[in-house]
Amino acid sequence: MRRLTMIAVAAAAAASLAAGPALAEKVKFSPKAFKIFGGMDDGTSSSVSLAEPDVPEAMRSRTISFQSLLPPGSILVKTGQRKLYYILPDGQAILYNVGVGREGFTWSGSNSVSRKAEWPDWRPPQEMIRREARKGRDLPAFMPGGPRNPLGARAIYIGDTEFRIHGTTQPWSIGQAVSSGCIRMMNEEVIDLYDRVQVGAQVVVED
Repeated sequence: MRRLTMIAVAAAAAASLAAGPALAEKVKFSPKAFKIFGGMDDGTSSSVSLAEPDVPEAMRSRTISFQSLLPPGSILVKTGQRKLYYILPDGQAILYNVGVGREGFTWSGSNSVSRKAEWPDWRPPQEMIRREARKGRDLPAFMPGGPRNPLGARAIYIGDTEFRIHGTTQPWSIGQAVSSGCIRMMNEEVIDLYDRVQVGAQVVVED
């Protein structure tokens, strides 16, 4: 049954297309910050599951009381807490545990969701390819979306930067600071957020 499920997931991945780009209001990041932190996530793995049964219940999303000046539908990421809040009406939010950038790859700023993609493909920036090559690791110039893709099941793109909120092939990294600046979520939870957030929604990332 598990083999059949994985075959079905792979087939769905091959069939899906990334959403087209949409215009969004641009909020500038400093050129220095973009140069340092403008990488994509770079985890790899051999398989991905849409349900991560080994993740402790305390790490799963839940609705909480949460006061924020951001309008409902916005996303707030608190990097230091390794938490993402999807703002709801009436003083509530959905709390998700996330993985964040490792030391030297953290960032903060305000922008908006520019587009969303199901089973996104992966094009590592040249800077990342060179950086990993110096470590003796060869990254592909392109990887199609699917179970082996490090961006996981969904990607939510932030403005015209290379930052995104996305799934992962490494659910163990949730709650950790190990990425190259992107915000990692468990696949089942990034699908939940993906279905809720709209293109144009505000995204705020704090230290």
